[in-house]
Amino acid sequence: MVDLAVAKARELGVTENVAVLDDGGNLKAFSRMDGAPILSIEIAQNKAYTALFGVSTQDFFNFIQGDPSLLAGIPTLRRVAAYGGGFPIKVDGEIVGAIGVSGAPMVQNDVDCARAALALVPDAVPAE
Repeated sequence: MVDLAVAKARELGVTENVAVLDDGGNLKAFSRMDGAPILSIEIAQNKAYTALFGVSTQDFFNFIQGDPSLLAGIPTLRRVAAYGGGFPIKVDGEIVGAIGVSGAPMVQNDVDCARAALALVPDAVPAE
């Protein structure tokens, strides 16, 4: 998965940090492309951790933005990242882990790289 995300980043001409976590939030795989922002290392891991809620981090943001109390409180929690680039990894409908990608100049690049990685798990690719 990490290799596919990195390949997509190269195709897009961006540099990324890619993190894959297991269902307990433990780091299983990680890659930092040369030139990817150092601060995005933690952000990639946080995106993956947040995706363990069972939805993409973009969908998570869309959910909390409609409630001022959630929007004010949820993003202050440790390890929560409520912006695109994190996706749960599901097999047979069960969450087995998550991927988080961060570092590109546009969040859509992070999303595209994560989606490319999810292609390895046929039932994990979320609808656009």
